[in-house]
Amino acid sequence: MVTPLMKSIVLIPLIIVIGCILTSGCVGQIKNNAVNLPNVTPTNTFTPFLNLTNTTPITNITVTPPGLNGSLRVSIGGWDADLPVSIDNKSVGIASKGKPLDLMVEEGNHTVKVCAATMCEEQNVTIQFARQRLVDFEAQLIKDVQFPKPAARIAAYYPSGSDRITVSVEFINPSIQDLTMSAEVSCEYTYIDSRSDQRVAGAARGIETANVKAGSRVMVTDNLLIASGYSYVYAIPEITDFSTR
Repeated sequence: MVTPLMKSIVLIPLIIVIGCILTSGCVGQIKNNAVNLPNVTPTNTFTPFLNLTNTTPITNITVTPPGLNGSLRVSIGGWDADLPVSIDNKSVGIASKGKPLDLMVEEGNHTVKVCAATMCEEQNVTIQFARQRLVDFEAQLIKDVQFPKPAARIAAYYPSGSDRITVSVEFINPSIQDLTMSAEVSCEYTYIDSRSDQRVAGAARGIETANVKAGSRVMVTDNLLIASGYSYVYAIPEITDFSTR
């Protein structure tokens, strides 16, 4: 008959055996096997910051917006010529009789000039945006230049003795070229014929010529012969023909 004590004695060795088996199985499963990993060489992928102190210096460029423009009209009125126009000593076009020169000019103070041969007239003008300015040179040209084109005029006349009249002719050359200028002069008069004692009419004529440089004037004085008599009455001498070459 198996007693409880005997059962305990049998179970205790059995438990010890099972425990040893389990313990050896766990220990057997743990293996310290080395894993073959590839050799990896570290690579520096960090890009350093640039040293800006050694680069080309940056130039600061200031961009100035374009200035505003205003309207300017340059006129010579009825002056019979084609005159060059300049603004601040820069040629900008031609102003003609009845044809003013219209321009757009930057705001500010400017000097406008027109020239007739060697004689120039100028005016100062202030240009403003959206406002038209007019510069008219006609009065100045009439005062200073007087003649827009080559011309001749009677400057003076007077009797000289009993058989002649002295006439002075002024030749004016406002052009930019030297010219040879000629004028035919006529002076009408009346006198009393010493043979008939009757008053009769007569006319004295002559041709005056001068070489006149550009922008210059020349005075020529000559005597016109008259018929013999007395009690002369003279008309104002006239230029009946004029030419240049």
